[in-house]
Amino acid sequence: MTRAAAPLPIACLLGPTASGKTAAALAFAARHPTEIVSVDSALVYRGMDIGTAKPSAEERARVPHHLIDIVDPADAYSASDFRTDALRALDAIVARGRVPLLVGGTMLYYKALTQGLNDLPAADAALRAGLEADAAHDGWPALHARLAAVDPQTAARLAPNDAQRIQRALEVFMLAGQPMSALLAAPTRDDPAAARYRFVPVALEPSDRAMLHARIAQRFDAMLEAGLIDEVQRLRARGDLHAGLPSMRCVGYRQAWEYLDGAIDYATMRDKGVFATRQLCKRQLTWLRAMPERIVIDCCALDATEQALHALERIADGLD
Repeated sequence: MTRAAAPLPIACLLGPTASGKTAAALAFAARHPTEIVSVDSALVYRGMDIGTAKPSAEERARVPHHLIDIVDPADAYSASDFRTDALRALDAIVARGRVPLLVGGTMLYYKALTQGLNDLPAADAALRAGLEADAAHDGWPALHARLAAVDPQTAARLAPNDAQRIQRALEVFMLAGQPMSALLAAPTRDDPAAARYRFVPVALEPSDRAMLHARIAQRFDAMLEAGLIDEVQRLRARGDLHAGLPSMRCVGYRQAWEYLDGAIDYATMRDKGVFATRQLCKRQLTWLRAMPERIVIDCCALDATEQALHALERIADGLD
């Protein structure tokens, strides 16, 4: 009887925004024949370069990157899409005899890849249109209250104006007849595709939250100086995008859109962008800290890149 091959260890460099993932990933790639698979829900969109801190053309020429610039900002891209595309990319990289490295901070994507998917119903355009009409008449807080009546657990973690997630949660309830919270708590579908791999997370986390917050502010200011407002202006000029799309709700883009609408001034836009990035960082860290198997690297340490590099190399060598 032939023994099944042991799952191939795959190093996964995870962490909040501004934690130093890119530097560590490129340091690893300088020593190994690496191809990077992005785990980032914003990097998938074409034409959104500055506000997503997309790897530069030089970096992408030096190291092949996957799942970047694959979706138009007008289109949707789900965790299910990511899982399919990521597994296909991993298979191709391994077949080429190269070393795959997962890098990013979209923890929902990482969970979908490593733990499988729940059986949530697909989107229903007619149902969504009806919910949007209700929201236009009554406001999203009213739909949030409607959600709280049927799925209090999901409603409790959503802001009253979080249109995209409130709409999806109500849609799921109306299609499945069960709350989204119950469906997400159910066992995930088995998928033998992922059994080929053993995903090992290396998490860049701050020992000093204030230091990371300072980096976040500096990075957002650098994005503004690099032309974030002009980038959003070009996207608006297309005419087919609006502020409710998932792409335009990305941190930075949402605030820039408000500014260009004249709803807020420049200073407020900047402050709201920094605050939203901090909130994103907080959510990312909450996800990470729920993963006891992760290898933690202090991203505030002077030698954080070297520590991360050492951890990634141990995984690639099958030692962790």
